[in-house]
Amino acid sequence: MPCLYITTNLNLDGIDTKNPIFSECTTAVSTIIGKPKRMVMVLLTSSVLVTLGGSNEPTAYAEIVSMGGINSEVKKKLIEAIGNILETHLSIPTSRFFLKISDIKKLSANSKM
Repeated sequence: MPCLYITTNLNLDGIDTKNPIFSECTTAVSTIIGKPKRMVMVLLTSSVLVTLGGSNEPTAYAEIVSMGGINSEVKKKLIEAIGNILETHLSIPTSRFFLKISDIKKLSANSKM
């Protein structure tokens, strides 16, 4: 099950984030990684003290964890798609968005246990 966890310094109180952000992120992750939509989890946390370069301008940090389906092409597509969604709906410039991507299937394959 892919899980996308987004953290931003924006205050999203009173903003309807459910429809566009959650549905578009779910569709993007599902399509790009190749997992069913019903298996994609999206979490969004706002009003977190996040700065970039000492600036409090809109910023987002996200992590995506998946069990398989991640390669360098998938990483590029995820960064572009999620960055565009956040820029479109939350006005967070793609230059102020970071995405950490982990494939836990690859981690377990490299384990010595």
